[in-house]
Amino acid sequence: CCLEKYHHPLMSTTLLLITFLITLSLHFQSSLTLSSLTSSSNSHKLHDIIPLYSSILGPHHNPQETYPYDWLPVCAAETRQVKKSSLGESLQGVELVKLPIEIRFRDNVDKQTLCKKRFTQDVVEKFSYAVTHQYWYQLYLDDLPMWAMVGGTAQESSIHQPTKYIYTHQAIVIGYNDKNEIVQVDLTPQDPQQIRAGFPIVFTYSVHWSPSEVKYEQRFRRYLEHTFFEHKIHWFSIFHSFLLVLFLAGMVFLILMRTLKKELKSHVELPSDFSDESGWKQVHGDVFRAPSNLTLLSACLGTGFQIIFLVLLLIFMATIGAYYDSRGAVLTTFIITHALTSTLSGYQSGSYYSQHKGKRWIRTAFLTAFLLPGVCFFVGLALNTFALFYASSQVVPFLTILSIFALFFVITLPLVFVGTIAARRISGKPNFPCRINILRRPIPSAPWYLKRWFLIIVGGLLPFGSIFIETYFIFTSVWSYKYYYVYGFTFMIYLILVVVCACVSIVVTYFLLNAEDYRWAWTSFLTSASTGLYVFLYSIYFYMYKTKMHGLFQMVYYFGYSTMISFGLAVMCGSLGFLGTRIFIRTLYKNVKLD
Repeated sequence: CCLEKYHHPLMSTTLLLITFLITLSLHFQSSLTLSSLTSSSNSHKLHDIIPLYSSILGPHHNPQETYPYDWLPVCAAETRQVKKSSLGESLQGVELVKLPIEIRFRDNVDKQTLCKKRFTQDVVEKFSYAVTHQYWYQLYLDDLPMWAMVGGTAQESSIHQPTKYIYTHQAIVIGYNDKNEIVQVDLTPQDPQQIRAGFPIVFTYSVHWSPSEVKYEQRFRRYLEHTFFEHKIHWFSIFHSFLLVLFLAGMVFLILMRTLKKELKSHVELPSDFSDESGWKQVHGDVFRAPSNLTLLSACLGTGFQIIFLVLLLIFMATIGAYYDSRGAVLTTFIITHALTSTLSGYQSGSYYSQHKGKRWIRTAFLTAFLLPGVCFFVGLALNTFALFYASSQVVPFLTILSIFALFFVITLPLVFVGTIAARRISGKPNFPCRINILRRPIPSAPWYLKRWFLIIVGGLLPFGSIFIETYFIFTSVWSYKYYYVYGFTFMIYLILVVVCACVSIVVTYFLLNAEDYRWAWTSFLTSASTGLYVFLYSIYFYMYKTKMHGLFQMVYYFGYSTMISFGLAVMCGSLGFLGTRIFIRTLYKNVKLD
């Protein structure tokens, strides 16, 4: 095996390309954030009309089973006025409809009639169903959310059935500061009335304004649950994960460096006939051979590399600017940034595919572009079908679907091909440290604990263990109406995950090579990618024992979202493990002079 010079031609061009894309993404997100702040932070004049919007309605224990506010026959405006929504809001089923409640800045309103209703038996059954399943609704005033329950039950005696009632009065309290900015809103349901057919029910409301010392920039902090997210267990999880990294990295350094130093020394001193040797030295002519399913692996690596960058960028942007106070901001940012950085996935995929002399680079580029969006599309299509059947507000509007398709075919797909073509010209030539043998070396049988399937299954436990506690907090935030804001914790856990995935895949690959099995590419990828499998298994446990969700609709949405999250995490972790292992493999064989 001849040692070839290992280099990356025109690497500066690649770095400039990546830097340009990062700058473009940051500039776009900064503009998006500034425009959001400009439109929402404003002061009001005396007697200015402040519109009140309704958002969603649904059972309390099913966060995704939501319906339009007028699903129940409540007081509605004569003409339906819908506030324009962002891309993320539309995908999350958020539709703001103006309510017929007139609120003027600093004008108190005593109890005033909103409308009168006389319920039929069908309407009574609808309200009874909503009360039984603990339906709640959400309103927005000046982009601040308010929540209230539709009704409740009262047990008058152990003999009779509980009496069901609905709240007929909405008491709204609004706080304002010295700059005439709205900084606090509260909604209290009052005046419970028993649900009976044929009896008139009067719906009323009241508005009370109260001065406050809260600054506009801090008005959303009251929704953050500091005692939950900043609990000692959260800090303990960071400390535990950090110790895991130290232990794992230290073990890798001590074992591998000591072993490699000894083997490298003995290897240089031995003659060129290694027929009596065993271990990683014997597979030097096959270790850089193209793996099976090269197209699929290249697409996975390109997609994973892009997700690695996207997650880092999102965490960074969320750390310097709050996302929790903007509806759909995270989802909108992810979609737009994913489109703008598609060159990264095309470059990584095209580079790896071309270095192994792949001929079908166009097919690889298409697979790279469609891999993550394709999975999300088919899962989203199934979820949207269920939402249509249930007449839920989660239905994605047709214009939003067209916008996403246009974004994909106009920006994402062309940029992937730009990255692939650039990779073929910049870093597409094979630059392996060793020449690849013409004939494949037979792989000897290995004990069960060195089988690839066993190493893959066991290897994913450590990365999952490093993010286990944070996974609980994120799941609780998504499925239990909590605003996630501790992005500093997320950044630390992300760095820990990077190190753990790389170390685990390196250790597994070293064991594999010592067993004279050179099929390390897919093994290193799947070892860390199995973290996504464990996250999905944990989502099953979380659904069964940590929530009170019920019904087919919520179950389909829960596991649909869990599938997309687990798939994205698997591809990202797999790429982290592969990239770390690839550096290790090149370093190992580059420093061995073989005749």
